Amino acid sequence: MFDLHASLAGKRVEPTANAASDLVGQLADECLAWSARNVNAARDRYQQRATQPTLSLPAQLRVDEPPTCLLPGWLAIQIDFELKAPWYSKDDRPLHVLPNPVRKDRVFGVPFMSAASWKGLLRWSCRMEHGLLGHLAKHDGKLDGWSDPPWIVHLFGNAKDEDEDFSRGALQCFPTWFDKVGFEVINPHDRARRAGTQPIVYEVVPPGRKATLHLLYAPAPGRAEAHELDVADALGRLLEATRKLLNVYGFSAKRTAGWGIAEIQSAEIRSKSATKKGTVDALKAALRELVGAPGGRV
Repeated sequence: MFDLHASLAGKRVEPTANAASDLVGQLADECLAWSARNVNAARDRYQQRATQPTLSLPAQLRVDEPPTCLLPGWLAIQIDFELKAPWYSKDDRPLHVLPNPVRKDRVFGVPFMSAASWKGLLRWSCRMEHGLLGHLAKHDGKLDGWSDPPWIVHLFGNAKDEDEDFSRGALQCFPTWFDKVGFEVINPHDRARRAGTQPIVYEVVPPGRKATLHLLYAPAPGRAEAHELDVADALGRLLEATRKLLNVYGFSAKRTAGWGIAEIQSAEIRSKSATKKGTVDALKAALRELVGAPGGRV
């Protein structure tokens, strides 16, 4: 690693970004090497170059294709949305010219929201639908005494330390990929002086970018019958929780600052034999038909 940055430091060619991978390779490393001489100039150069390319995944790999319903009873949910506020998730790259780079795929250089992050936030939003806010108000902001209802356990699974009847859940989440980066500046204020202290630059996905959330409901045989679960009701609650996560709560770091808010453009649910498109409310109404069993039970 030292030899790499030593060789980069000797370059006199101006760093550029011609492809998405340059954001985690050539451009970031060269600007990082430049920062030893002039950190502000190196950061300015990175910001100028990083915003120029439109980022995309290799089409041949089909990484961002929607999931397929292989079995009866499986449902693929697709929600297309547009960001109305910046989206940010901190990258885990150890060395970067910026202190707050947005999370990018290490190979392709494309910003993304991981499947694990979606699952955690969707579980939290579903808990809010089931009354988590009221529970926290009664227990001093703690989860003491809280237990997930059967429909949440069915979708998201239970805690890993529960050896008996452990389940990872019937809902499979997929990464969401973005195609552009931008920059936001936060200037924390000193309350005594009522003035900014030092501006902090964040690399973000800017408002106006469109992306897609893919979910796959793929229950293991027999689990829904064991709990006598109303699957149509559970999926309807999931859709409502997803809408609130995107439109109200936000799905980004710094949600308290209003980041990560999005507007749903279209929604779609596919089964092995049928497809329904429309608003979230229309899809909630169509779930009984899509589930395909009497009473909406699988």
